[in-house]
Amino acid sequence: MFRLLMIIIAIFFIHSSWPFFEKQLEHTDLSKGISEVSTWKDSLEVKTTIQNIYSEIQTSLQQLGLLLDEFKQNDKPLESKNESKVQLTTPEQQEYSISNIELGDNRDDIIENLGVPIRSTINEYGTNWDTYHDHYHNFFMVMYGEDHKVAGLYTNQDLIASKNGIKLGTPKDTVRNLLGKPLTTIQKGLILYKLSDKEDYDVFLLDNDYITFFYDKHQGNTVTAVQLISKEMEDKKIDIYTKPSSQLKEGFEFQLFDLTNAARIQHQLPALTWDEHVQVTARKHSTDMAVNNYFNHTNLKGQSPFDRMKQDDIVFHLAGENLAYGQFSSIFAHEGLMNSLGHRENILRQGYKYLGVGVAFNNESQPYYTENFYAK
Repeated sequence: MFRLLMIIIAIFFIHSSWPFFEKQLEHTDLSKGISEVSTWKDSLEVKTTIQNIYSEIQTSLQQLGLLLDEFKQNDKPLESKNESKVQLTTPEQQEYSISNIELGDNRDDIIENLGVPIRSTINEYGTNWDTYHDHYHNFFMVMYGEDHKVAGLYTNQDLIASKNGIKLGTPKDTVRNLLGKPLTTIQKGLILYKLSDKEDYDVFLLDNDYITFFYDKHQGNTVTAVQLISKEMEDKKIDIYTKPSSQLKEGFEFQLFDLTNAARIQHQLPALTWDEHVQVTARKHSTDMAVNNYFNHTNLKGQSPFDRMKQDDIVFHLAGENLAYGQFSSIFAHEGLMNSLGHRENILRQGYKYLGVGVAFNNESQPYYTENFYAK
């Protein structure tokens, strides 16, 4: 409030001083116009008067600018002020760590150090992703094997540490120079699945761990996220897609919601609020696409996302929709959406306030994802 008062005083000072400036201009016959100032450049006295007036105006404007900058700085959200950066250390046992946690660490130690997770939801490995964050700052997910040791980790924030120097922002070429060629296939049971070479991620098998580096092609093909999965955990997943269940559907929905908010915070945007009303709209569209075997923002009745939201009595002045299909998990779906410009713009749009996510599976266990964003 004090700073705001100072700004008002500064503006009042400039406004109230202007008659004095006008009199000075009249006294020096400069009231003919600024364009004629150059014709008076031979008069030292007039030059001095002009310089003094100009200096006073400049000083006042500079003070006003500083006050405005300080006011804006102190008007930032509290969560930005309270953000504390994790002090990362080089991994001790493994090649990589996330938030100083390594594959193989004990669950009890993590619970003792970090407390219970903010959210725990089932994932495609038949276990849970435990989610930790501070208002989506320092966001990461961890899962455990049957021995209660860390079997999986993921983050899309600056929590990656490694012995070879790879971290958030490392170029794709550097990763490949250090680690060699990424995997082109992955085996599940007796089936060898081919990994797409057009995706914006690389998978490596290092020391019995699967390391997936995701790249942001809109930021120079640099590392934007990493997933670590133990080979033992990956081998237990016998199919490329997991048999669907209501628990997995809900897990994928909340995971995609959290991933979206973690990305927004990473880009200095406010987190969105989960909206159950629009989640129903999103889930109905995913189900419709999965059952009727199509993939489009416009459904078979010709309804747009906005039509469907209005039909469900959702009031909005701003709305958008993201769709994804066939990805192995919400992590892969989210990273793919971030590399698609139109979908990325929805994820990182300033004006949105609410988000609902709906997931459904077709008869081949492939997931359909719908994100509905809006503001009212």
